[in-house]
Amino acid sequence: MWLKPLIILIVILIPLSLFISLFFLFKDQGKGKRAVYTLGVRVSLAALLVMLVAYGLYTGELGNSVPWGS
Repeated sequence: MWLKPLIILIVILIPLSLFISLFFLFKDQGKGKRAVYTLGVRVSLAALLVMLVAYGLYTGELGNSVPWGS
């Protein structure tokens, strides 16, 4: 029950982290490390997303069927 909202939240946070990294890249002009750190956060969020989807499929909370299939 808590898995789907958490997956949606992480899917929203991944592009947000990417745009924050782009902002830091332009603001620091390549001299700071904030862009690298936020890209690391994005990679960590993506890994967490893969783990959550795998957990949901393993436990059966997430299904892999389509409603238009027979």
